[in-house]
Amino acid sequence: MSYAEDTEKTTRSRAAARTTTAAAPTTARTTAAGLALALAAGLTASPALATARPGPEPRTVAPATTGGALDRYYHQPLDWGTCMRSPQDGTGRDLDKAGVQCADVTVPLDYRAPGGRTVTVAISRLKATDTRNRIGAILLNNGGPGGPAVDSPPVVRRAMKEVGPRYDIVGFDPRFVGRSTPLDCDWPVGFTWFSAGAGRAGFDRQVALSKSLAAKCRATNASVLPHITTRNTARDMDVIRGALGERKISYLGYSYGTYLGTVYTQMFPGRYDRMVLDGAVGPDDYSPRLLKNTVSENEQALAAWATWAAARHTTYGLGRSRTAVLATIDRVMAKAARGPLTLGAAPDVFRLDDTHIPTLLFMGVADDGDGSRAFLAQQVAALSQASKGREEPLSPEFAETLRLLLTGAESSFGSSQTAIICGDVPAPRDPELYWRDIRRSRDAHPLFGPLTENIGPCAFWGAPREAPTRISHDAPALLVAATGDPRTTYRSTKTLHGRLPGSRLLTLENANRHALYGEYGNACVDTAVNRYLATGRLPKGDETCVK
Repeated sequence: MSYAEDTEKTTRSRAAARTTTAAAPTTARTTAAGLALALAAGLTASPALATARPGPEPRTVAPATTGGALDRYYHQPLDWGTCMRSPQDGTGRDLDKAGVQCADVTVPLDYRAPGGRTVTVAISRLKATDTRNRIGAILLNNGGPGGPAVDSPPVVRRAMKEVGPRYDIVGFDPRFVGRSTPLDCDWPVGFTWFSAGAGRAGFDRQVALSKSLAAKCRATNASVLPHITTRNTARDMDVIRGALGERKISYLGYSYGTYLGTVYTQMFPGRYDRMVLDGAVGPDDYSPRLLKNTVSENEQALAAWATWAAARHTTYGLGRSRTAVLATIDRVMAKAARGPLTLGAAPDVFRLDDTHIPTLLFMGVADDGDGSRAFLAQQVAALSQASKGREEPLSPEFAETLRLLLTGAESSFGSSQTAIICGDVPAPRDPELYWRDIRRSRDAHPLFGPLTENIGPCAFWGAPREAPTRISHDAPALLVAATGDPRTTYRSTKTLHGRLPGSRLLTLENANRHALYGEYGNACVDTAVNRYLATGRLPKGDETCVK
């Protein structure tokens, strides 16, 4: 659930894809942590794997019993075939070349009325090649919520190294996400996590925006909104398990995907095998106000980035010390509070005020790698120039990020992400409650407090149909976390660990990073996860890696 960070990585990958040739394909992975990883150029599959449509596949293992009206969903044959949906579908073409096949799984919109309306969930599969030592299927979720994973099996296969060929690696786009039955509320923005800004006027604008976004979703999609929930996605996961012919399924979830995985363990005990929850969030912390308790981690991550940027003052011109770099941000914020800054040149011109800039900073500090830090430094440098009235062209990646945030180009992304969060847990309804919290936090946390305490569309959403999932029994799982995670905080992961005494915690020290396995390049973390995936045995005790 790295929401803002997932968005940044999605947009950066999309921008890169638009400037990358077909010979060097780029695809997005929103892992919630949501980190964009590229499919290597030259990744190929045999023509037969890439183009064959074998039709429904015979079942080899009977699924766990379900009973009654849902049996037709659990026993449905899957029509595996090409992933490319049109000649312009670059993602599908890349998956076909990698030997991945795709199918659609039919699920009920409302599990209480399985004979009624149905929707489809798009899945992909990279089959095990070491069939003699096959372990089973592993299902992937990259977080978001609202992040797709159909495009992820080749990337995860590489991360799994020697154990990868022993698994069928299965990606899926949750209901109303990506290639599944879509949702689009026709919003003018693609994201809803903004700041209240410096004063009441900015907060009032945010209230009006949030109210209008909720109203648009009701006007366009009222019949489906109550059914876009994590619990229904968990039910869909179990249908996928059954349709694959697996008695149990393993799972790799990042960020929000750790919450989804936890929910699955509570709803379907006995139907999962190996569970890896990376960047985990405790169920009690998951709500429409999930950013409330992340201020200190984000301030620390921003300060660490400022130290990095100061060491590169000759490149970015932001200041020669941490204090000077942070002062540059303060000056930009003060200028934006007096009136919107204009960034870019035609046709990509954007106007940002002090409700938008904290979101960009929040997005930028979720990864302490040099590439992400450089991208944030480029953004702050552009903002600094704009605050001085200087007009400069934007990088394609920055323009794409702003296009997602400030236009309706990615309305479907924001619509599905918000619908899931609002459909899971109720939010406070009174705008004055949020305003009081903002005012209390602003003195100590002037930059991030008005963001993490701000109102959102969930304040104006319909009430959830089901109560949130509570942990009622243990679930052995491997939890992976960095001590400086600015999204799903290390405190939250430790809380989940305490609620699941059979779990083990794999900690990476001294990293300001959200989502680790297969993405951060830490050999200690990757080796420990792959050992567990290979053997099914959790470590005897918690383990620690160092950056």
